Amino acid sequence: MASTSQVEGFQPRAQWPPSTPITRLLFYLRLTADLQTNSIYRDLRKHLTGFSGKLLDIGCGSSPFRHLLDPTISKYHGIDVKEASSFGYRNPHAIYYDGKVIPFADQFFDGLLCTEVLEHVLEPSELIGEMHRVLKRGGLGIITVPWSARVHYKPFDYHRYTPSALETIFQPFDYQMISSRGTDVSSIASKIVVCYIRNLLRIKRSDMKNCLFAPLRVLNALLGIPILLVALILGHCGILFGLGSMDDPLGYTIIVKK
Repeated sequence: MASTSQVEGFQPRAQWPPSTPITRLLFYLRLTADLQTNSIYRDLRKHLTGFSGKLLDIGCGSSPFRHLLDPTISKYHGIDVKEASSFGYRNPHAIYYDGKVIPFADQFFDGLLCTEVLEHVLEPSELIGEMHRVLKRGGLGIITVPWSARVHYKPFDYHRYTPSALETIFQPFDYQMISSRGTDVSSIASKIVVCYIRNLLRIKRSDMKNCLFAPLRVLNALLGIPILLVALILGHCGILFGLGSMDDPLGYTIIVKK
């Protein structure tokens, strides 16, 4: 059987923390155009506001959501696997580990965060067991996973989880709540945005003098702007107001307690 190509036409861009005026501006511009990130940010802001204690960020990347924590009442720890650096995530403050045993003692953390990581873990039950081990009794866990998302970070993309699957794999926790992020309208809008950006990237890589199709791609990009704007408006309406059906959302947010 022929193997699936490992070349990505449009790999997701590494996220960044809004730590300077420029990166802050770019961060909020991304929230406007990137509906997946927008939906994640809204849920994390709701649950992390006012959090106190020690928080573990599993698969932290560049720690793009650390700013949601109040540093006067919380202490942040970020961990990631060494392979993350090959996808543009370089965090000098992160602890890099083997992806199996979280390098902290039992019941060490008051909370844990794990955003868009589980789809990249071949055996998620092992990681969830480690989450349960390091979380204190009564501790809070916030996990997000994508549902409507293209294959990304090949070859390390293994799963898309239904709510039924999430309920099963998070059974070690005493409490769990699973909520949809966005709707099918948001998902369709997100795919339109991805198609539009993919077209722009092809223009960027094309030799404008020799490529016969480059002028057509430029024309498509110009004509597609109104469609893009309408899609973004409808996509945000799906996130904010539930426009559409939640049976086919952008992703899911899972809240667990031990």
